[in-house]
Amino acid sequence: MRLLVLLLTAVLFGTPVFAADLTVAVRDSAGRPVRDAVITVVPASGVPRGPIRFNWPLRVAQQDLQFDPYVLIAPVGGTVSFPNVDRVRHHVYSFSRGNRFEIELYGRDQTRTHVFTSAGVAALGCNIHDQMLAYVKVVDTPWAAKTGPTGDVVVTGLPAGGATLRVWHPRLAGRGNEIATVFTVTNGANRQTISGNFSATAAVR
Repeated sequence: MRLLVLLLTAVLFGTPVFAADLTVAVRDSAGRPVRDAVITVVPASGVPRGPIRFNWPLRVAQQDLQFDPYVLIAPVGGTVSFPNVDRVRHHVYSFSRGNRFEIELYGRDQTRTHVFTSAGVAALGCNIHDQMLAYVKVVDTPWAAKTGPTGDVVVTGLPAGGATLRVWHPRLAGRGNEIATVFTVTNGANRQTISGNFSATAAVR
């Protein structure tokens, strides 16, 4: 029944049928799984209009003198919160091109926010604690996900047809810390394995 509704919608409104899933496996040059790799997919037919929303919190906490999570995916136009749950004050900033911002000193149990308006990467630091480092990957596609400990992630609801798959990681060697590949999405289950050199020094800007 659900398939029939999708087909009727495609016929009546000229929209693609979102029926395909894509599993992406990210491995280093030794074949080991890579976590915190950001996967984005952009179909050749384009992305839907309107705001992008994800089902995870747009939140980077400061706890135990670290940022958590280490990598956050946020949509263009998304508001990210920066709660401080440490006993000390923090001064959050990014000098990254297109995503420069600064949140001056604030203390425990306080929260500040920032709206990310440009696709790209914001490397986060703390002006007080130099060891603190994290990343916000700002994306302009709803088909985005991050690998966990297994190095695998599933992107769902892709339209069939040509698409560009990109893998980004702060330690991925190469221009922009990114690998891109063009492939064809078929109805049903799809799989891509991406291997690379993840031994580069983590980008800080």
